[in-house]
Amino acid sequence: MTRILVVDDDPEITKLLEKFLANEGYEVSVASNGAAALSAASASEPDLVILDIVLGSEDGREVLRELRLISDVPTIFLTGRGLESERIAGLKLGADDYMVKPFSLGEMSARIESILRRSGANTSQHLIEAPNIVYGTLQINENTHEVRLGGELLDLTSKEFALLNFMAATPRQVYSRSQLLEHVWASSSEWQNEATVTEHIRRLRSKIEQDPDKPMWIKTVRGVGYRFEPQLKS
Repeated sequence: MTRILVVDDDPEITKLLEKFLANEGYEVSVASNGAAALSAASASEPDLVILDIVLGSEDGREVLRELRLISDVPTIFLTGRGLESERIAGLKLGADDYMVKPFSLGEMSARIESILRRSGANTSQHLIEAPNIVYGTLQINENTHEVRLGGELLDLTSKEFALLNFMAATPRQVYSRSQLLEHVWASSSEWQNEATVTEHIRRLRSKIEQDPDKPMWIKTVRGVGYRFEPQLKS
């Protein structure tokens, strides 16, 4: 998995980037000062570093100078000031890019991908590892057939995965048991019992719901069937 080191003394920024980049499929580590950053860079050998220029009383540019003594890892500078002279100075020090706070997470993602492509990092592996569907702490990855909830890998059967993946792809859409048989089992109620769907819903709830008797993710719509209800809060 592609590794990114975030170096910033603002806990809100590090928390935001850590959560966002993890959801993008990256392995993320954080540091709040120069010493911790250099130690992490040496130990984990990240594929990219996001480095704030102002680290409390420390100067991130000095941290980059020291980092360059041990690694040529691609680096993106973060700053609250966007003066052209400062951007040029940062790039001359060896930074690969420069982003001004507040920044767009979408732009950050695009710049990271661009830098990793230029540096030859394993972006194809990142694309494989990145989840296809994310709702809060629930991550579904079609490439690896894995589901994580709160960071923990769930033990789902192939049919349970297929059922969850299908319903989560169209949140709040209500499906009858016969429709789920058709789409997930490629079957019909004429030769396969709809109780099959009921049982798989029960098993799936036992694995993803905090309280299977009061499900939050997979709701029963009386007289119709089931729907996936996205929980966006972490």
